[in-house]
Amino acid sequence: MANVIYRGPVSDQPQTITLPVAGAYLPGVLVIASATTLTVATGADNEGALHVLGNAEFLGQDVATAYASGDTGVAYEPKPNETYQVRLATATYAKGDLLTVGASGYLVAATTGDVVYARFEGTPGAISAGALADVKIANSFVAA
Repeated sequence: MANVIYRGPVSDQPQTITLPVAGAYLPGVLVIASATTLTVATGADNEGALHVLGNAEFLGQDVATAYASGDTGVAYEPKPNETYQVRLATATYAKGDLLTVGASGYLVAATTGDVVYARFEGTPGAISAGALADVKIANSFVAA
């Protein structure tokens, strides 16, 4: 099951949206939907709802293949307690670490005052930039 973005049961498939992507994005990054495109979230501009960019499995796209700019992207509308594989920034993570959105649509460790979007649920240890790891979506809150 390592080659899928949504990690929940097949019986509970989450809601998705489809819009053109505004760049060459890999599945597993966080994106924001406008009326016409999916744009990578950067942490500074997350005023819209965050989505997890999925892979177009029905077209044979795997999680290691980026969309080309302008391709129609599939993005999940995550809900609290759902588990996804999301791309992370370089760091060492422990189970339960609080995560916020950083650059390039990657999740990073949250610090005081950051909005927490997820908790780390993957294998604890060092993660390379852009690697996929399991995260559990949080009911967003500000880290104390």
